[in-house]
Amino acid sequence: MQSLCKHLAVLLLFLSTLPYFNSHLFTQAASTSPPVTQSRILFVTALGSDDDYDGDYDNPSIPASVRTPFLYQEPPQLCQYNPCLEDQPSCAVLSQQTGCLCPGLSGASEPPHAPRIHDLLPVNEGPDRGKIEVQWCAPSSIVSGYRVVTEGDEQPQQFKDTKRRGLVGYLKVGTKVCVEAVNKAGHSSPSEFSCKRYEPPTTSDHNLMMVGVLAGAVVLFLLLIIGVVIICKYRICRKNKRDSNDRLGNPSYSAGGTL
Repeated sequence: MQSLCKHLAVLLLFLSTLPYFNSHLFTQAASTSPPVTQSRILFVTALGSDDDYDGDYDNPSIPASVRTPFLYQEPPQLCQYNPCLEDQPSCAVLSQQTGCLCPGLSGASEPPHAPRIHDLLPVNEGPDRGKIEVQWCAPSSIVSGYRVVTEGDEQPQQFKDTKRRGLVGYLKVGTKVCVEAVNKAGHSSPSEFSCKRYEPPTTSDHNLMMVGVLAGAVVLFLLLIIGVVIICKYRICRKNKRDSNDRLGNPSYSAGGTL
């Protein structure tokens, strides 16, 4: 009986010390486990120096250039410059204002390239009605002005570098017109795309007029046919009615034609 009580006392003592033992094991395991650290974020840049070193990065194996953020830059855009539009800021001015890129230009120390003649159009209204307007596009060169040379006219007309059109007066069909670019080094040479012969354009109004004439002729022809048919039917009906009245008005004649 005493041995049984002794065993129960030992068992109770062991159970009372069990929570302390588990706590001690947990504490020891937590103290021996490696600390949890966050992963380091690396920033990349093209250049770096020792002055950019941040005290938070104490790893000497990481170079200074890795610790600086890399900034992405969008590629520059081309300037919104139309060489055929007149009275607009030059491409160089647009580049200074917005940082855009201009196409390659030949320098002012060499003659400019030839401009491209766009069209020769007659003026249809206003005091210059009937005159011919020349339209052109600027070349990829430094230009200080333009001149328009008309076949048969010894004196060319001068225009500013911002202009893209000008009047050359009245032209005969087939007259050759050339546009030249000018700067301090000289002027451009005539080419197949800087010269053009005047040909009267076929306007849409003329085409509409021709369509109207043809449509009117067709309608008139149809009306004539309908009128002839109506007149013929009217005459046939009138003749039949007259013959019928003649038979009814004279009863002395029989159906066989005897008295």
